[in-house]
Amino acid sequence: MSNSLDRKQEAWSARFSEPVSALVKRYTASVDVDQRLAQADIKASLAHAQMLYEQHIISAVDFDAIVDGMGQIKAEIDQGDFGWSIDLEDVHLNIERRLTQLIGDAGKRLHTARSRNDQVATDIRLWLRDVIDAQTGLLQQLQIALLDQADRHTTTVMPGFTHLQVAQPVSFAHHLLAYVAMFARDEERLADLRRRVNRLPLGAAALAGTSFPIDRERVAALLDFDGLCDNSIDAVSDRDFAIEYCAAASLIAVHVSRLSEELVFWMSPNIGFIDLPDRFCTGSSIMPQKKNPDVPELARGKTGRVVGHLMALLMLMKAQPLAYNKDNQEDKEPLFDTADTVSDTLLIFIDLVAGMMVNKDRMRQAAGRGFATATDLADYLVRKGMPFRDAHEAVASAVREADQDGVDLSALPLARLKRYSNLIEDDVYQVLGLDGSLAARNHLGGTAPEAVRAAINRHQQRLATNKA
Repeated sequence: MSNSLDRKQEAWSARFSEPVSALVKRYTASVDVDQRLAQADIKASLAHAQMLYEQHIISAVDFDAIVDGMGQIKAEIDQGDFGWSIDLEDVHLNIERRLTQLIGDAGKRLHTARSRNDQVATDIRLWLRDVIDAQTGLLQQLQIALLDQADRHTTTVMPGFTHLQVAQPVSFAHHLLAYVAMFARDEERLADLRRRVNRLPLGAAALAGTSFPIDRERVAALLDFDGLCDNSIDAVSDRDFAIEYCAAASLIAVHVSRLSEELVFWMSPNIGFIDLPDRFCTGSSIMPQKKNPDVPELARGKTGRVVGHLMALLMLMKAQPLAYNKDNQEDKEPLFDTADTVSDTLLIFIDLVAGMMVNKDRMRQAAGRGFATATDLADYLVRKGMPFRDAHEAVASAVREADQDGVDLSALPLARLKRYSNLIEDDVYQVLGLDGSLAARNHLGGTAPEAVRAAINRHQQRLATNKA
């Protein structure tokens, strides 16, 4: 009887009396999606083959043939000449079939002591490890772009908001550093996640391990894994590493979305804090004056799909019994699209942030409205000896009067200010000014230019250390 893989293509066909229907074949095939795992599959297969040879499970002749065959397959894939077939269901069987065509029985021996269950789990981890490394680099570049902007704007005053109402003056640099802090935590999360991704499932076989004398530690070393998945059932059925990545990616997307929301707000002509280069914007088909911030808007929208993929993976896993189930074939599309979306977004935002143009005058004018230094006046009274709650009440009354007159607190004459407290003297105008308000907050985490410059230096040193 001929080999079942040659006879009907499917690796398991000898068990069945009729072929899979064309509709079911399309429904169950994943090769259109998982062929992007091909390089990881080849890399893992070569490490597996080397271990089989070193453990005397396959011969040197077979091992050399596998290496040569895989080299040719890799070249065919790189050049776009590889013939992918839906009849072969997935990336693994496509590569195995081609290897067998090239080197004969040696190709059939490669699958000794492994299953597609541990094979695909290994491939995904190898692929995701590369994604994490690339996105870590992109997050670092985005932080550098933000820091470069911040370094130019340590004394640029803007209104800080709560509830989108003017709250207190802050420096634009300090505001940007809030995003640096968010993306730094995203970088930390990816580094922590990488340790759990970087564990080898290969050797678990279908679910129970293998009767062959394999050396899993050797394969882990060849593939630069930090350790092993130490339970064979968990190794093939676990996808929480993919879920955890999508959770980390969702937070990255949320942080980009928050920045996007502010860019859209700041770019509105009514606000006018910034402008974006034309390459990130589009016009209107009917209104010739429009310059729309399409990239930030779309990044804000794409956050929904990234978070949606996280929910999809959670639902995929929530009711699966151990061990492997066909459900897990559905892990790749959301995982791949999440990685692609986040990578593209970060790459674009590195350039977008670097090209952002800041209107310092508009920012300063806006900070001068809305009584942004009211808290400074209250702090001034407290330093003079007034209880804070009394100071709060006095300043609120002064704000009401200034609001009725349509002027800022700093425009009220001293005699009128003194009606709210005899503690107020000429030096009050130093604290009511925007620059004085910034300079007063000179502590770790504060918005004073000196504190902000120190924070920029700390972030720059951290990034230099992380990149090294």
